[in-house]
Amino acid sequence: QVQLVESGGDSVQAGGSLRLSCAVSKSTYVINTMAWFRQAPGKEREGVACINAAGRTLYAESVKGRFTISEDNTKNTLYLQMNSLEPEDTAMYYCAADRRLWAGGTLRQVNYDYWGQGTQVTISS
Repeated sequence: QVQLVESGGDSVQAGGSLRLSCAVSKSTYVINTMAWFRQAPGKEREGVACINAAGRTLYAESVKGRFTISEDNTKNTLYLQMNSLEPEDTAMYYCAADRRLWAGGTLRQVNYDYWGQGTQVTISS
């Protein structure tokens, strides 16, 4: 069983920063690719960033240069450092994991089997 618990969501002003965390409990499962997705009100869920076991990262164009995905395997935690936040970044952010190694990374939600409950990020102008 794989459990993902996100934290770090908050309300901040535009231009600010936040760091999201995702605590991973995975028993004997091996997770090879992890990602962050987000869903704004009235919009479809979209991929934000992913990282695989080889350290390969992939970002959505809208967050390139502002967001950084990383992981600490000693703590079984995935992070998303978000800088220069914009009102358009307002959304529920979800952590996702998959046992497959997506070599080039993937931001397709259908490719992820495990999901957290989300953490809310609100950016005011």
